[in-house]
Amino acid sequence: MVETIVVLAEEPIEAADIRNLQTLAGEDAPSYFVVIPEDRHKNVLGEFLHHLSLLEFAEAFRDLSQGQPSAEETRVSAESSLQRSLAALAAAGLNAQGAVAPGNAVEAMVNAANERQARQAVVITRPHAVADTFHTDWANQAQDKLGVPVLHLYSGSGFIGDS
Repeated sequence: MVETIVVLAEEPIEAADIRNLQTLAGEDAPSYFVVIPEDRHKNVLGEFLHHLSLLEFAEAFRDLSQGQPSAEETRVSAESSLQRSLAALAAAGLNAQGAVAPGNAVEAMVNAANERQARQAVVITRPHAVADTFHTDWANQAQDKLGVPVLHLYSGSGFIGDS
């Protein structure tokens, strides 16, 4: 039986993310199941505090003034992100499938991991200063529910989050 690694990604998977995922593979090439949440809009207060913590004052106030996207915009964006991710994984020679999660992202990841009897799970997000500091990020939530190790990677980098 081919091992499955479930990946919850906040943004489309990039080349750096693919390199990180490939390092998880053992001798037998795993299959990947990518979950892209439909509702990926930013937590306005969390992002505001994140920008302030990095002394990014202009970005902090710009994020406050922007509104949230419509339901249709979020669905289309998530579908696009999923298709881009699957295409990037296929171009790297990796076997991948995926789905857009219309509800709670962590619950969708947990369900996908349980359905596929995954022994590994990966969360790929942008850094979120507040959620990461207080361990309320997706990786920590998933690890609490899954009972398997959850690796938290920061999108587009080799940095590992603290989960």
